[in-house]
Amino acid sequence: MGKNSVNIKKGDTVKVIAGKDKGVEGKVIQVLREEQRVIVEGVNRIKRHTKVVNQGGRAGTTGGIITAEAPIHVSNVMLVEGDGVTRIGFKRVPVTKRRPDGSTYESERSVRISRKSGKEI
Repeated sequence: MGKNSVNIKKGDTVKVIAGKDKGVEGKVIQVLREEQRVIVEGVNRIKRHTKVVNQGGRAGTTGGIITAEAPIHVSNVMLVEGDGVTRIGFKRVPVTKRRPDGSTYESERSVRISRKSGKEI
């Protein structure tokens, strides 16, 4: 696995295993691959104070306090499977592919599997 490889994908349900939100489950909103971080719904919430901007008349933004999720490191979350958490592995499975001319051929593709149950995720 390279430096920019993150096994968690957008839409996965994960459980936080370390930090101030330990034990909280949530859905992955965004994956920041280069920073190896994920943004999880309802986890690591921060408050940002925004200033009133009156540029362009009615097009200005109103000020106030905005609450949003901050990214957390991918090593602090685990994928939820059933009632527990699992690690992620990869397996090559044979598939039949179709060429534009209609002929078929055998190939392989990589799928994510659960290390606990061995089932495809």
